[in-house]
Amino acid sequence: MEKSKVSGTMMGMNSSSAAANREELQDQAAGSMRTAESILRLVPVGLCVSALVVMLKNSQTNDFGSLSYSDLAAFRYLVHANGICAGYALLSAVVVAMPRSPATTAGSAWTFFFLDQVFTYLILAAASVSAEVLYLAYKGDLDITWSAACGSFGGFCHKATASLVLTFIVVLFFISISLVSSYKLFSRFDAPVLSCSAAAAKGGLEIAAF
Repeated sequence: MEKSKVSGTMMGMNSSSAAANREELQDQAAGSMRTAESILRLVPVGLCVSALVVMLKNSQTNDFGSLSYSDLAAFRYLVHANGICAGYALLSAVVVAMPRSPATTAGSAWTFFFLDQVFTYLILAAASVSAEVLYLAYKGDLDITWSAACGSFGGFCHKATASLVLTFIVVLFFISISLVSSYKLFSRFDAPVLSCSAAAAKGGLEIAAF
């Protein structure tokens, strides 16, 4: 009788110890994931600021005249987009790095998913438009009488190219961030569904309209 009690006690201790070990391993894995995602979100901050500063200082004056980034709407958009994305990346990295991050709830996961998509498309649009303008500056376009400007303003074009390359690297990071937030959302939570009353009301409206 005493042996059975002792064995039962030992089994209970072993099971509780195993559960504690599993919980500790899960906490360590979650901490590692938070650290990795925080770094993934922090790297674009430096890249965005670098691209922004390079473009802000981009101007050239020579015998042909003067040219500045502010003369081109696409480059102004690139500067603003990099600044906005840098702020968002920094803020999101801080939130994700919290031990009890609010990003673990369903509502926050959907919010991160939506915002990551928005800012990815924002920086992608800025990079694409600027790339088109820079291509015209290098090659020109006879159909619209746009002459190649980089032959006369080589320094300006080189700085614009550097800023654009940094921005496209930012795009790659934001795509990776979007993939991570998508995986975290759809692997943990189900898609939102209409309630029965809402579905019935919607069906009733559709029948009435028919």
